[in-house]
Amino acid sequence: MRSFSFLKWMKHQSRQENIIYLVLWVMLFMAPILSFYVRSINDDHFTFEWSEVWFIWPKFGVFLLLFLIHNFLLAPLLVHAHKRILYFSTTLCIVALFTFYQCNTRPDEFKRHHHHRAEHRMEPRGDRPDFEHRDGEDPFDAPRKPQHFRRHQGPPPAIIGEHDIISVVILILMFGANLGIKGYYKHRQDQRKLESLQKENLKHQLEYLKYQINPHFFMNTLNNIHALVDIDPEKAKSTIVELSKMMRFILYEGDKNGVPLHRECEFIRTYITLMRLRYTDKVKIHVDLPHELPDKTVPPLMLISFIENAFKHGISYQHDSFIDIRLEVNKGQQLHFTCHNSKADKPNEEKGGIGLANVRQRLRLLYDSNFTLNIQDNPDTYNVELTIPL
Repeated sequence: MRSFSFLKWMKHQSRQENIIYLVLWVMLFMAPILSFYVRSINDDHFTFEWSEVWFIWPKFGVFLLLFLIHNFLLAPLLVHAHKRILYFSTTLCIVALFTFYQCNTRPDEFKRHHHHRAEHRMEPRGDRPDFEHRDGEDPFDAPRKPQHFRRHQGPPPAIIGEHDIISVVILILMFGANLGIKGYYKHRQDQRKLESLQKENLKHQLEYLKYQINPHFFMNTLNNIHALVDIDPEKAKSTIVELSKMMRFILYEGDKNGVPLHRECEFIRTYITLMRLRYTDKVKIHVDLPHELPDKTVPPLMLISFIENAFKHGISYQHDSFIDIRLEVNKGQQLHFTCHNSKADKPNEEKGGIGLANVRQRLRLLYDSNFTLNIQDNPDTYNVELTIPL
């Protein structure tokens, strides 16, 4: 489904690119009409003639044909296929053929069109004779020679004129602009594809991390019940109900991207209730979880990792210990969680846990850099402060 959406987006991008080309070429073909129309309004001696337009449009048509060849055949060789040698060699051949075409077609057409325009714009020359004569001859007896014939006398025109050079430069700039637009849309397509792959990778990583969390949590909970059975079998039986609630939460809520905040807090209360049964009054457990919470979601089993760590490494059976857990929501926008606990002389070195590395990785994947995790490992205490957006 996601790959289909990406292909649909690529077709949309191609449509946008073609619309840009269409608008630019329509504007270019309309430019002579608007130019001649404005000139006919401002200049009384100039009349708008469609022959002028039809003389210019074939020139634009040649550029349009070369543009279509470059856009649909040559540019994809460089932008998509990365065949640089084939692209540049073919492009050079096209530019050379265009230069040859310009040098062999422009002069005759230009002189014919210029002569046609001159016939319609001839004005009286006053006392200037429109013919020339030799010294000593009667100017009225000398054969008449139109003056415009003299203008074509002299050295032959250059092989490549200024008009030809400008046309070739325009052609090269047109190819360059076409490459720039195609490269821009290709870059956008690559960015969209990269984002899609990153989202897929993020999804797989989160699923893997949650798969690690669930067995780890079950293992610790079962160990707690085992210890409680030896201390007070009756209380151990009552914990089965609490454990069933926790298992239900993990099985039905743990695989979701987010769970309601009040459900996560309820899970934390159940877990702490279960843990209280295991320890004596020497362990001071203080929990401050608000009962009225906004309708927000949080990643499942994120906060419980810090609480597990506090019970695992902060409880001493020989000395007084404490665990202080607090949660508050700042104006419905940020969740601020703190967990402070004492440190045991010999903390539990139980193997198999994924620890805080898992939590850090999940936070980076879910929030990028939009979170704050401050951990202070002091000699006697261990403090965790976490702030995440809701």
